[in-house]
Amino acid sequence: MLLPTLRQLQYLKLLAEHGSFSKAAEAAHVTQPTLSAGIQELERTLGGPVVDRGRSGVILTAVGEEAVARAEDVLARAEDLVQAARSAGRPLTGRFRLGVIPTIAPFMLPKALPALRRAYPELRLFLREDLTSKLLAMLKAGALDAALIALPYDLHGIETAVVGEDELLAAAPANHPLTAGKSVSPKALAASELILLEDGHCLRDQALSACGAESPRAGGGEEGGFAATSLATLVQMVGSGLGVSLLPAMAVDAGLTHDAPVTVRPLEGGAAREVAVAWRAGSSRGAEARLLAETLRGL
Repeated sequence: MLLPTLRQLQYLKLLAEHGSFSKAAEAAHVTQPTLSAGIQELERTLGGPVVDRGRSGVILTAVGEEAVARAEDVLARAEDLVQAARSAGRPLTGRFRLGVIPTIAPFMLPKALPALRRAYPELRLFLREDLTSKLLAMLKAGALDAALIALPYDLHGIETAVVGEDELLAAAPANHPLTAGKSVSPKALAASELILLEDGHCLRDQALSACGAESPRAGGGEEGGFAATSLATLVQMVGSGLGVSLLPAMAVDAGLTHDAPVTVRPLEGGAAREVAVAWRAGSSRGAEARLLAETLRGL
């Protein structure tokens, strides 16, 4: 049986990403006729067209969509093989693509990067900051080797190694009644005007879970028009008296609230998220991802 080549699958993947033969050829560093010939050969191998060619660009057929989905996995595994061979016996050397979520990156990386550089001087780390859902999609597509995320999160086809716990702390305007004691009741916090990060941030769901709430009460959160795009903005909103919120301890320890009139207290009973390194199940770089987690665990 004649099988597609990796190059043909790469051409199809680039064609799906760029939507035109000329742009896909440019990304593949080949001429357009070369790429077109590769796609035609792929179509003969599969026994049907993978794209519909039109004036507005190319559109994947049903066969093409299925082929792209499988090609991404095949290409990711092939790249894993190359990277594993190159780093055999020398873990965390050469290129390593690491994703980090925005509620961890600015607070953990300043300590983590120098430590990684000292421990693995030949490591060439490429960083991508994005939301958890996008990072996990990139892991599965082979565009990332590992990601630094926060749990709990719904994971499928992903393995993780926990780095440590990050306590969630109640944050309120200075002199707010909620902060009169040494700790804050999750129920009382949920009953207040709770401001959270916008949808898409895993910290939003983790904060709601810590409060035992399904959504912010009217007057806070999206229902009242209050939602922050970053932790820095969230702190300013709380400091302005717009409501209360929950902040990760690593952000508070890094000085996020120092210049804002915000008081921070622990939650009664405690609440925390787990910081973890994640990678695609079956990835040949899984051992390196675990080693990365061990290094970060020691910080």
